Amino acid sequence: MQPMTVREIESAVSGVWWNPREDAPEVSAVSTDSRRLAPGCLFIPLKGENFDGHDYIEAALDSGAAGVLCARLPEDLRPDRFYIKVDDTRLALKALAGAYRAKFNIPFVQITGSVGKTTTKEMIAAVLSQGLNVLKTPENFNNDIGTPLTLLQLAPEHQAAVIETGMNHFGEIRYLGEMVRPDIAVISNIGDAHIEFLGSREGILKAKSEIFEFLKPDGAAVLNGDDALLNTLDLPFTTLRCGQSEHCGVRITDLSDHGLDGITCRVTTARDEYELTIRAPGRHLAYCASMAVAVGERLGLTHEQIVSGVAAFQGVGSRMEIIRLPGQRIILNDCYNANPQSVAAGLEVLAKSTGNRKVAILGDMGELGEHGEAAHYNIGALAAMLGIDMVIAIGRKAEKIAEGTLASGGSAVHFPDKDAAQAEILRQFEPDTSVLVKASHFSMHFETIVAFLREQNYQA
Repeated sequence: MQPMTVREIESAVSGVWWNPREDAPEVSAVSTDSRRLAPGCLFIPLKGENFDGHDYIEAALDSGAAGVLCARLPEDLRPDRFYIKVDDTRLALKALAGAYRAKFNIPFVQITGSVGKTTTKEMIAAVLSQGLNVLKTPENFNNDIGTPLTLLQLAPEHQAAVIETGMNHFGEIRYLGEMVRPDIAVISNIGDAHIEFLGSREGILKAKSEIFEFLKPDGAAVLNGDDALLNTLDLPFTTLRCGQSEHCGVRITDLSDHGLDGITCRVTTARDEYELTIRAPGRHLAYCASMAVAVGERLGLTHEQIVSGVAAFQGVGSRMEIIRLPGQRIILNDCYNANPQSVAAGLEVLAKSTGNRKVAILGDMGELGEHGEAAHYNIGALAAMLGIDMVIAIGRKAEKIAEGTLASGGSAVHFPDKDAAQAEILRQFEPDTSVLVKASHFSMHFETIVAFLREQNYQA
């Protein structure tokens, strides 16, 4: 973060500097966590349902924070610290990030979508990094707190920013887009994620389309051209549709699936033709790559840079991480999150993986509302149709996965929780077996299953 004066911060957040003094230090870092802050930073306490960061102001100042931006002032103000009073610290964080972002005249790429936002972000950043110094959203900092904190990491050396933005309610992409103000807006797809809160896929489309409200007039929209709902959009911007359909201006052809070794494909644009190699499994990655091609061309990268960037892509976090264990055992660790589209993609990768046996360990998918029972049942049916040898369904909602598998002629067992399933999981994970581990992260935490499998003493 470039240094900002206290007066600049006060103006940006429309606050009141409560104890002004001439020798106040500049601020070059912001923290919302009193346990993790850099000396001399600005501490912004946030308030949630079960916590209030204002209770930790003194701890933050004791740890070296230069000042605080707060909605509730402490009873005693330290003369060697500054205090800026605002009505709402969350909104003040947004205002500060928006004002700071305005200092940078570089291209901003904003990404949203139902499935694959992080993977698309990583692919685009991998391509752009071949020719530009890129700031990208770290990990899953894609919400109303993570996005402003990401923007506040901008530095003079950055030449482009790739910002992932998530949502599960109307208005959230609008809130984030007002800070990002993108030059390029990317929507990976419209799926069923968060349909419980948005009512329908049409509702999801409407919520995702908020990304265009702050897209610059001379900006570009990069869309999945094989998504039926996205194809209904008629936008007043340059629109680049990416996919396998004939109408796509960024077209994927000659797609070959090499199982766990990755995929290859050709992407053709009005300008060039690219033979791409993606060293990660999943046919869906061709869409991420085609969008990265579109963004890379838009920002002036060369043919060689785009091809090299796609080849340099690596997955992130628990997203189809391939873990090889003794006895030709393979874990497909895809437990970061789950919705019907991503689980289906994971099952397809499992079905094409090496290994004499294929086992799917699947858990509850969240935020599907009235569509939940049918969605879980259909995933089980798909597993059977793909020839998965065994489905281990875990969780209350996942009982329908087991039902769908059994009704479609497959093999499945259901357990109410992870502990109850452990013995069966170990029994099924015999030599020469590939296992997919996937469920909604925040409700199921299947990373503990991956850790459990990794810590076993297997024989080769």
